[in-house]
Amino acid sequence: MPGITREEVAHLARLARLELKSEELDHFAGQLDDIIGAVARVSEVADQDVPPTSHPLPLTNVMRADEVRPSLTPDQALSGAPAQEQQRFKVPQILGED
Repeated sequence: MPGITREEVAHLARLARLELKSEELDHFAGQLDDIIGAVARVSEVADQDVPPTSHPLPLTNVMRADEVRPSLTPDQALSGAPAQEQQRFKVPQILGED
């Protein structure tokens, strides 16, 4: 299996909006190769009689039932906020979108 290339790492970085230096591309390419190799080894061990699972122990309905309970009013929740708008926390814009 061919290794991860610098170009593939650069492409992934662009998708994740990360700015990587040239030496970081080489470093992360090696790390991603190691990760993919580890996943491939796990895939080799898994046999047809081993069902896919998300947890090593069988779990059913680990969520509690939704129940309305007393909580803060919007004014109480926003009382310590540096800025608020329409009963919501107002935060600085970070993506440059309107």
